[in-house]
Amino acid sequence: MLAAAWGLVREDGLAALSLRELARRAGITTPTVYAYFESKNAIFDAMFAEAAQAFVDLKAGLPVTDDPGKDLLTEAEAFVRFCVDDVPRYQLLFQRSVPGFTPSPESYELAVGALEVTRELLARNGVHDQRHLDIWTAITTGLVDQQVSNEPGGDRWTRLVDDVTQMFLARYASGETSP
Repeated sequence: MLAAAWGLVREDGLAALSLRELARRAGITTPTVYAYFESKNAIFDAMFAEAAQAFVDLKAGLPVTDDPGKDLLTEAEAFVRFCVDDVPRYQLLFQRSVPGFTPSPESYELAVGALEVTRELLARNGVHDQRHLDIWTAITTGLVDQQVSNEPGGDRWTRLVDDVTQMFLARYASGETSP
């Protein structure tokens, strides 16, 4: 059923998720959907958890080298690709674009775990201040927002990842490798 939900939102956007259409695509009746999910928000929560787990898995699969700057760039490039390659997944995870939907604590914890990987990678680069983590996430999501909003399928903003990573590290990295 989640595969059908993802197919629907990838075609028509998150707002297009309807229980009737989901049931039709899943080959079940609309009331049967409620046997699996108590509400549309429960479906969004399951989708959020699935997307967050994919994000965690992506981060876990990235190489770790002796060059923390290179590792930060690799993570940023992977993040941007992850987002622009699946805009509804990006919107669900990072934009809060479904009115009335808040992920469950269990689903949200997955996303927090992924952010912790970024925090640790920034610390390896000598970046320890919470404000600087906030700046980093604003920069990287800003690149994604610009790309998906202004040039879907292109690379005008995604190709800036190396430049912004270098600028960020030049400004905020202290050169320390431990907290």
